[in-house]
Amino acid sequence: MSLVKLTIKGISYSQTQNGAYALILNEVDGERKLPIVIGAFEAQSIAIALEKEIKPPRPLTHDLFKSFADRFDIVVKQVIIHKLVDGVFYSSIICERDKIEEIIDARTSDAIALALRFNAPIFTYKNILDKAGIYLNNPTKLENSNEDDDGVLSTPETFGLDSEGKEPSGGYSKLSLSELHAQLESAVQDEDYEKAARIRDEISKRES
Repeated sequence: MSLVKLTIKGISYSQTQNGAYALILNEVDGERKLPIVIGAFEAQSIAIALEKEIKPPRPLTHDLFKSFADRFDIVVKQVIIHKLVDGVFYSSIICERDKIEEIIDARTSDAIALALRFNAPIFTYKNILDKAGIYLNNPTKLENSNEDDDGVLSTPETFGLDSEGKEPSGGYSKLSLSELHAQLESAVQDEDYEKAARIRDEISKRES
């Protein structure tokens, strides 16, 4: 299976649900976006890593891992989002020490937080992007807009306490597939990545 390289667009926050975040990944050689619902702590850690000038007074967990790895000459070579099951993304961290390569299983949010700190590339498989990637109907609008206008954080905000992957109140479990697809299209039109990610995950559960 062929790998597709991804870059980080940023973190989208929900304007209506406190504590909901979607990590937005861009396809490097295409227009698809891969939104992944993440927890508040991981959102904060990734936002801090994206904003190079911000340094917390004490190391965050991912910073501690980076210091530990540096001390013992462990390098994160790349991160691969390798599986999507029932709306949950699974990732692997490819590490190297003394020219010996190891593969470590990780949550996708943790893997990406570490990839940022090691300047490691992020990949996924083409079939995962085909299944879970979202096309913007008007990509030029997003490219030309100010980041503050599309809900992407460039600096850390006050983060909520919702658990990762928690379905919003009301949920989508009572909707039919056709209704879900209609709501997904509407969310993409509105550039509501957090909502689009949740609807897409519910569709993935139904169709798997």
